[in-house]
Amino acid sequence: MKIMAIDYGDARTGIAFSDALGMLAGETLVLDSWNQDKLRQQLVELAQSRRVDTIVLGLPKNMNGTEGPRAEKSRALQAYLTEQGLNVVMVDERRSTVEAHGILTEAGKHGKKRRQVIDAVAATLILETYLNGLR
Repeated sequence: MKIMAIDYGDARTGIAFSDALGMLAGETLVLDSWNQDKLRQQLVELAQSRRVDTIVLGLPKNMNGTEGPRAEKSRALQAYLTEQGLNVVMVDERRSTVEAHGILTEAGKHGKKRRQVIDAVAATLILETYLNGLR
């Protein structure tokens, strides 16, 4: 059961893939999000080429549990991916970016290197949240 997690952002979108058994987080990458049509096409192509069974899409809620404009964008992406025949599950990602920053700070990553990987780390945290819920 291959799973792909998405940390959807305005500038960059982080992607993380599970192993073939759907037990461990593995490969990550970051896509440019400026061109939404291109991003959507890339996400569909990635899911199909990697034979992903489930896409886990981060749902950015406010700290009080309400949903704002970012959540609306994620729900629109979910609808598009579902229309393409993909199985999409939403996961609360309230603290994923904050936790990713903490992880990178502890690892001593700063500056340009940090910006290049923060979204991939956040996607990995979203994937791990989902995988932990399956156990």
